Amino acid sequence: MRFLPLVAIFGLLLSGCSSIIEGTTQEIVINTNPPGAGCDFLRKGNTIARVDPTPGGTTIKKTKHDIRIECALAGYQDASYLNKSGAAAATFGNIVLGGGVGWAIDSASGADNKYDSPVNITLVPEKPK
Repeated sequence: MRFLPLVAIFGLLLSGCSSIIEGTTQEIVINTNPPGAGCDFLRKGNTIARVDPTPGGTTIKKTKHDIRIECALAGYQDASYLNKSGAAAATFGNIVLGGGVGWAIDSASGADNKYDSPVNITLVPEKPK
């Protein structure tokens, strides 16, 4: 019983663990083959960032929503990639050690999410007319 206050304090210190370890933003690097494309990053239909030209990167705010990356380059067909929002590694430790409070903090801030990076997209040449 005398360790109960210590456990409670430890749990509170771990709350928001992903926020501290993973952060609420993430850089996504985009590479295209061939290089030189312009790529828009869309979340829920709204453009949140652009990389032009590739290769390059942009820092985005992490959320539970997926990001669609749409790339275009003259002479090539447009290409896209759905970058799904997944669980950050620190989230699982936070749930086990910090309990629901820590997870709730991370979930509200987006810190418990992550995206693929780097993203590699191949552009296909347009067919001759």
